[in-house]
Amino acid sequence: MNDTLFRVDLFDVAVVVTPWKLIGYLGVALFAGRWFVQVIASHSARRSQFPRLFWYMSLLGSLLLLSYFSLSNKSDSVGVLSNLFPAAIAAYNLFLEARHDRRQAGVSRSAQGASS
Repeated sequence: MNDTLFRVDLFDVAVVVTPWKLIGYLGVALFAGRWFVQVIASHSARRSQFPRLFWYMSLLGSLLLLSYFSLSNKSDSVGVLSNLFPAAIAAYNLFLEARHDRRQAGVSRSAQGASS
């Protein structure tokens, strides 16, 4: 996973790309891209919105970055800690969404039974 896939020279700086760096870059792209999802959802609703996709992107981006910082021989405690908290928050929000959906489904079923 640490073998060089390719190298790019930018302004006298060599950027060496490995499979672990690709995982890290994907994590960063998901983690940053979630804000575009949030802005588009808020713009459409004309009020602040955090769609479920935002939390999925947060969790997946955090997990990818956690794996990059902890498994790629980086052993970067700052990177691990900076992604551990957002992963926990995203997982909690997804849990709340799932619990809300289960409650809504129960209310719908009981309302259908009452109208029969």
